Amino acid sequence: MTTIAVIGAGYWGKNLIRNFKEMGRLVAICETDSAQRAEIQNQYPDVPIVDTIEQILDDAAIDAVAVATPAATHGEVVEKSIAAGKDVFVEKPLCLDLNQAATLKKQADDAKRTLMVGHLLLYHPAFISLSRAVADGQVGQLRYIYSNRTSLGKIRKEENALWSFAPHDISMMLALTGQFPSRVVSSGGTYLYPPVADTSLTHLTFEDGVQGHIFVSWLHPFKEHRTVVVGSEGMAVFDDVEQGDQKLMLYRHKVGWQGDIAAINKAVGEPISYEESEPLRIECEHFIDCVATRNTPRTDATEAIRVLQVLDACQKSLSNGDPIHFDSSNS
Repeated sequence: MTTIAVIGAGYWGKNLIRNFKEMGRLVAICETDSAQRAEIQNQYPDVPIVDTIEQILDDAAIDAVAVATPAATHGEVVEKSIAAGKDVFVEKPLCLDLNQAATLKKQADDAKRTLMVGHLLLYHPAFISLSRAVADGQVGQLRYIYSNRTSLGKIRKEENALWSFAPHDISMMLALTGQFPSRVVSSGGTYLYPPVADTSLTHLTFEDGVQGHIFVSWLHPFKEHRTVVVGSEGMAVFDDVEQGDQKLMLYRHKVGWQGDIAAINKAVGEPISYEESEPLRIECEHFIDCVATRNTPRTDATEAIRVLQVLDACQKSLSNGDPIHFDSSNS
C-alpha cells in the first residue's frame, strides 16, 4: 500500500491531509510553523508531525509526498523529494522557472518516479463532462472561451493573482482546445502591495482562430469561478460557484441571418449531467493509482510545463505590455 506524507499544512495542505487521511494513506505531516503544527496535531493526534522536510525524505517507510508549500519553494522541495526516491504530487504550479521545470521532469523520468501536478479542475467531474460535451460537438466549432476567477482574498505577497489563480483557467483552455496558443497578451493592476498584481486580464489566440479570455482578481466584491465555452451550435457554462444541476449548463442558442439582419434563436438552458464527487478526492485517488500502476498522470510534468510556458509568457506581457508570440515548436 502506498504511504503518503503531506509537506505543508497550510490553507490547501489541510485539504490534502484530510483526503489522504480518509483514504488510509497518510503516515506523516511536515509543517515548519509551530502554531500551524500544533493545530494540525490536535486535529490528527495519531499522525506524526515533524518540522523539517529531511525527516520526511529520510524515512524509508514513506513512499510518496504531496507538496503544498508556497509556490516559490515547489522546485526545491520536488527536486529533493525525487532525489530521495519519493513519488511526488505537487500543487500548482510545478515551479516558477521553465528551465527548472524541464530539469524536474528529466529528473523524475530518469528516476522512474511519478511526478504529478495539482491542476485540480481537470479532475472536476463537471469539467470532465464539459470536455466530453465539447469533444462530442455539442457546441459545434469552438469560437471562444472565457474564464473569470475572482474573489475578495486570499491576498498574497509571494505571488500575484495571475500565478495564484490563472493556472486553473489556462490548464482548462489547453485541454478544451487541444492546442497551444500562438499569442498571449496580459495586462493587470497593482493596488495593495507593489509590484504584486491584484488583477490580470489575459487574451490567448489559438491557430484555428479560437480566442481565450481570462480575468482573475482577489480584489473583487464577489466570488466568481465561471468558464463559458461558445461554439457555432451552442454555448456551455461551467459555474463552480453554483450547486447541483445549475453548475454545468448547455444553451443551444443559434445565430443566423435574415438578409443582413442577425437572427437570434434563444434556447432554454439544459443541465449537463456529471458525477457528484469531490474533485480533490478524485485527484488524490488518481495520484495513488498512478504510483501503483506507473501510468502517466493526466496532469503530468509535460502538461504542467505547457501551462507554465503560457504563464511565463503572460507574466512577461504583464510586465512589459507587449504581446508574446509562440512558434509551432511550443505545441
